[in-house]
Amino acid sequence: MLSKLLRGGRIGSARKDVVEFTASIKSDQKLLEAVIKINQAHVTMLLEQQIIKPLTAAKLLAALSEIDPKMTLDQTLEDVHLAVEEAVNKKVGADVGGNLHIAKSRNDQVATAIRMALRTSLHDLITQIVKLQDSLIGLAEKHIETLLPSYTHLHPAQPVTFAHILVSYVDALQRSLQRLKETLPRVNLCPMGAGAIATTSFPINRERTAELLGFSGVHENSIDAVGSRDFILETLADLTLLAIDISRMAEDLIVWSSPDFGIIELPESFAFTSSIMPQKKNPDVLEVIRARMSQVLGNFVASATTLKALPSGYNLDLQELTPKLWESIETVSASVGMLSELAKNLNVNKNVFGKPVLEFATTTELANMLTKKYDVPFRTSHKIVGAVVKALLDKGLPLSNLKPDLLNKTAKDVAGITLAVQPADIKDSIDPKKFVESHKAVGGPAPAEVKRMLTSRKLLTSHSKESLKEHKSRLEEADLQLKSAVQRYMLNKK
Repeated sequence: MLSKLLRGGRIGSARKDVVEFTASIKSDQKLLEAVIKINQAHVTMLLEQQIIKPLTAAKLLAALSEIDPKMTLDQTLEDVHLAVEEAVNKKVGADVGGNLHIAKSRNDQVATAIRMALRTSLHDLITQIVKLQDSLIGLAEKHIETLLPSYTHLHPAQPVTFAHILVSYVDALQRSLQRLKETLPRVNLCPMGAGAIATTSFPINRERTAELLGFSGVHENSIDAVGSRDFILETLADLTLLAIDISRMAEDLIVWSSPDFGIIELPESFAFTSSIMPQKKNPDVLEVIRARMSQVLGNFVASATTLKALPSGYNLDLQELTPKLWESIETVSASVGMLSELAKNLNVNKNVFGKPVLEFATTTELANMLTKKYDVPFRTSHKIVGAVVKALLDKGLPLSNLKPDLLNKTAKDVAGITLAVQPADIKDSIDPKKFVESHKAVGGPAPAEVKRMLTSRKLLTSHSKESLKEHKSRLEEADLQLKSAVQRYMLNKK
């Protein structure tokens, strides 16, 4: 059945396939609870402003209170707004139900409902990010002294610790968390009362509606209130940046879990085998995460392209952005949750530096040693050590085979410098453990510095949790205020 509420006036009958093509009902389920609350707050405000009579308000509020916010929407209707209005009309009749839409439009109502659902989704996503940070911090505390190679250009670079790598993930997530928190105040503005585009001639109180719905303020200009979706685009941009970090994290774990790298081992509960090759342990979960993050980028690009083409004011094109928003949030949130669980069960190879390919990861410190102890200009020492590395590789020898004679001879041949390097200096400078311990500048991989960073990051997650509690408390207080007003006015039938 198609809604008859908007038929019979300017527009007569409509083709069923046309209505289905333009309908948003399939993606409106997420908005149902918000739309019920919006109507309750709106009726409350209309009563308090003496725009409708107490008996009319009581009947409308009673009917709205009887609608189950978790009911499945009738997919033959056009949208959630008409679904709620029809449900009210069935309970109180059109004579009373027809007043539900006084001084409002679907334009301001849908913008308000999206913002209400979005702020809840952002709250939940931030909670998931904090959980992932907690998992990474917990894992890092177990590996403050676990040596691993870092990589540039996907080639072994310098020794670090696994904890140091994990803190880099925590910090990237913190920036995304901060961006989402900074977006939230711009989401949490109430468009109700903007009407279709030019507000209304009824003496409404927009601030009261915003207060009852837990908004921090009114989205003032009526044209901007109904016609802007930059808050969606901003959220999608935040999600895209988060998705990029998640994808890179997944990519790291995929690469490191391969036997060629052998740095980590994925828990069996997060891996799959081949249908034909019994030796395989495939990182399917991480590959799905990596792929799905590209969908988030696609949704951002599609939404930006849609908005770019629109004139100001409300256009039905805006309806097409909302499903992309929900899809992106759900995709990112599920992936963050999956990574959080995976991190708790990750196994790390603590002997990875036994591989010959990683022998040369400490050559920077060998060059530094020549500068610090033998007063060789760094560019010269860099050249000397580079030539030493080439000589060792040509002979198929590891860096641990370097002797003072070869280093001193290379210095003479390459730079014309006479050196008498001590064996102990070579040994200390190429030791991966001593390399890491010596890199204790702020933000470095030295265990003491990583411990300091972890303590700092724990404080950040603690602050985030407190902020989430405060946000949830404010919304709960608004809900209680709305419920109290509804209960009070439902009984007022004079």
